[in-house]
Amino acid sequence: MARQRASRGGSGNSGRGAPRPKSPKRRRGGRSILGKLFYAGVVLCLWAVIAVGGVVAYYAAQLPPIDQLTVPKRPPNIAIMASDGSLLANRGETGGRTVSIKELPPYLPKAFVAIEDRRFYDHFGIDPMGIARALYRNIHRGGVSQGGSTLTQQLAKNLFLTQERTASRKIQEAILSLWLERNYTKDQILELYLNRVYFGAGAYGVEAAAQRYYGKSARNLSLSEAAVLAGLVQAPSRLAPNRNPQAAQARAELVIAAMNELGFITPGMTKTALSDPAQPMRPKGAGSVNYAADYVMDVLDDFVGTIESDIVVSTTIDPTLQAAAERVLVDELAAKGQKLNVSQGAFVALQPDGALRALVGGRNYETSQFNRATAARRQPGSSFKPFVYLTAIERGYTPDMVLEDSPVNYKGWAPHNYDRKYRGPIAMRDALALSLNTIAIKLNMEVGPKSVVQTAQRLGISSPLQANGSLALGTSEVTPLELVAAYAAFANGGTGVIPYVIAQVKTTDGKLIYKRPAGGGLGRVIDPSAVAMMNDMMHNTFVVGTARKAQIGDWMMAGKTGTTDDYKDAWFVGFTGNLVAGVWLGNDDGALTKRVTGGGLPTEVWHEFMKIALKDKQPVPLPGQQYFRTPAPSEVPVADATGAPQYATAQPRESGWVAPGPQARARGGEKNFLERLFGL
Repeated sequence: MARQRASRGGSGNSGRGAPRPKSPKRRRGGRSILGKLFYAGVVLCLWAVIAVGGVVAYYAAQLPPIDQLTVPKRPPNIAIMASDGSLLANRGETGGRTVSIKELPPYLPKAFVAIEDRRFYDHFGIDPMGIARALYRNIHRGGVSQGGSTLTQQLAKNLFLTQERTASRKIQEAILSLWLERNYTKDQILELYLNRVYFGAGAYGVEAAAQRYYGKSARNLSLSEAAVLAGLVQAPSRLAPNRNPQAAQARAELVIAAMNELGFITPGMTKTALSDPAQPMRPKGAGSVNYAADYVMDVLDDFVGTIESDIVVSTTIDPTLQAAAERVLVDELAAKGQKLNVSQGAFVALQPDGALRALVGGRNYETSQFNRATAARRQPGSSFKPFVYLTAIERGYTPDMVLEDSPVNYKGWAPHNYDRKYRGPIAMRDALALSLNTIAIKLNMEVGPKSVVQTAQRLGISSPLQANGSLALGTSEVTPLELVAAYAAFANGGTGVIPYVIAQVKTTDGKLIYKRPAGGGLGRVIDPSAVAMMNDMMHNTFVVGTARKAQIGDWMMAGKTGTTDDYKDAWFVGFTGNLVAGVWLGNDDGALTKRVTGGGLPTEVWHEFMKIALKDKQPVPLPGQQYFRTPAPSEVPVADATGAPQYATAQPRESGWVAPGPQARARGGEKNFLERLFGL
């Protein structure tokens, strides 16, 4: 038993004295927990990668196949140029043409890199450092104050995506950025960006923005101007220099500082730019060049068809005459429009061959884009009478033929003269100069209204005309452009014209697309003898008639005033041997003016314009001028108590058209026009 106890005791001592070994099961269990954690982490990472890959693949699938992906074409720009090569306006969805990065001053693209993506030349389309920096700053400032998008990402968004801010759009943006970086060089990406980014006010691309805000090409921008545009893209509405110049300048200073910090500009350039802030262009005048540009766009399709790339349209518009027409029209309406209840007007000037030199379609383009010069049909009043008189001339009437100014009554219709007076026997030339309604109506009925319609259409009137008795008084509506163009046949010696504004169209690299051919008019529409007689009678308007106060120096002028019976519309169309111009004044809603006549405000507008247009030019004769009849002093009318012109002599001249000079006047109607003209 003692041995047994000793054995148990020894065994017990031995057990208590020796270290207890770890359980193999617990060792295996400990390694399993760490292993499982590691394994789970690896699996989770793999699943995360798979999930991210799946999400990327899903949104990538929403895009066109990468092998079919192409940069969409930029909508073409139409640069509309004046006759002297200056820019009138840009048309198209972008507002300006495409420019290459080589055309721009070096500091301009660098300004965008400095403020929008300073690591542009170092990243692969996505900038992790930039994203981290933006995230840190946004957290530090307690809001979203800075984005992490690179220029490549911004370009991808502009080219392919909508402007929505969602996670899916950002993923697609990143994918497309990688594609752009793989297929284009950095400079190509930057050039695409500069031509696609939006600058507000309908301007897409740096060229459009330069023209919109500074009235110049991006090639000519100063450093301070370039800095404003670079800063503008962050918030085009809030930072527009013409709306919020203080905010725009503050942002521009940040751009300049960033450029200096990166070594893009020298300290001297920095100092100069900061000391000479950019000044946005102030709107000039009433913007009437846009009416001319709109008309160019209206007719452009007839000559060039579908436009695939940027083009340059050279026009016949003279910028000096365009500005003069706008100024005199706006100034006259500002001075007298309210008093006379005239709110609108239109002005057209063209060369005798139909080349449009000035076109003003309204008082202010920003207020109303409706082009009254080309689209508004209004009653021409007495300015339509030359077509009646021409028809009569072609039926054998002559300017000195004596007609009877007396009351008329056709089936109860009894129109009267403007002053409600009748002069009895009167020469045809004076009846037109004094705009006598009774004579015009009698001639209209004698030759037939249908014949008068045909005459007007032959000269280029395209608006519908009613062949009735009142046609002689201009009751059928026409547009200012077509009426002035019809008068051009008198100014050029009898050739009908189709007014034109486009001289040629080229691509931006100089390829000719269209060039106006020589001629292109309606051919001869008036016999030279009839032209001479008509010009003599319409010149008489400046001598004894309703446009006496519009005469300018030694220039030989001819024309006709027009007033509707109810004073809704007032016109004057006049011409010299080198220029035809017409004015319409009235109200869009047809409201009556306060007795405005063609010999009043419209003639004043015309006269002020022609003084500018003819300044420093040598007088040009009118066709047939050598056969004009100079009135004797006793034949020049004097005003009576009512202001109506009355002849100092009551003796009418003999029938027949007499050449100028004392001997010819003494012979009276001894020789007719054809005998003198052709020596018969």
